[in-house]
Amino acid sequence: MNRRLVLALAFFASVFSAPVHPAQAGQPALNDPLLDHLAGRWILTGMIDGRQTTHDVTARWVLQHHYVQFREISRDRQKDGTPAYQATVYFGWNPKAKRYGCVWLDDYGGLSTQSIGSAPPDVNRIAFVFLSTSDASRFHTTLAYDEKTDQWTMNMDQEDKGKFTPFARTLLRRK
Repeated sequence: MNRRLVLALAFFASVFSAPVHPAQAGQPALNDPLLDHLAGRWILTGMIDGRQTTHDVTARWVLQHHYVQFREISRDRQKDGTPAYQATVYFGWNPKAKRYGCVWLDDYGGLSTQSIGSAPPDVNRIAFVFLSTSDASRFHTTLAYDEKTDQWTMNMDQEDKGKFTPFARTLLRRK
């Protein structure tokens, strides 16, 4: 098995898992007010990779209220009519590590450390860091909730040797 995939799976297991005794029925449902604000139907607009774009987003609690599934589909189309971008993302919480965890699956494919992020708790934002295949590069995805407007920003930045390059500046507003 590919060494990077093994490392990615080990990281994912450490972020999302907690020791469970076989007699336990499972973890209680996740009660997270910040993720509750993310649940719903959204229109994402803004700049991604230097281009203006609009995506439809549906976020909902799944798997007995343990994860928020974030489904993102671009309104831009490829020549064959399929969406230019699609992603299914899972956000969760590891109570033992006291960190958010994220698995970002999109049509770029390839499960690796670049697909798995982790974030410390914060009042109105979740700042995920995704490890790259090199030690000097990381990808940051920060979701920030504005309670007054009931909107989220989602900013993405590539970090290379401590230098940050913006990749996306987007806003999610309720549909």
